[in-house]
Order: sequence, then C-alpha cells, then structure tokens
Amino acid sequence: MGELPASAVLRIIRKATGMRVGRDAGLLLAEILEEIGTGLAAEAGRYARHAGRRTVKASDLKLAYKR
Repeated sequence: MGELPASAVLRIIRKATGMRVGRDAGLLLAEILEEIGTGLAAEAGRYARHAGRRTVKASDLKLAYKR
C-alpha cells in the first residue's frame, strides 16, 4: 500500500456513509486519493517554482485545487 493508512481511509468512508466498509473499498479509495493528491502537489509545486520559491505554501495548493 502507499502512503495513506488503510484505517484512516476506512474511517473516512464510515463517517461519510454510516455503513460498514470492505477493506478492498478502503484500499481503492486510498489509491484514488493518493493519485489525486500527487497531482495536486505537483501542480502546487509548479506554482511555487513559478513564484521563485522552493517551498510549497497552502495558497499554492488552494490554487491547484481550484484549477
């Protein structure tokens, strides 16, 4: 598995649905979230570099998320 702990992802699904969750569903959501998060982080990094910074700020992530 990747970076996100399965237990955290399972909790997210349980909180959102109020239902029991199969481990396979949790693992799949973790994979999807990591893919989305990686894309957002890469885009935010491009914004930071464009601004001449070596640090990604929350504002970079917000901008990446909006686009």
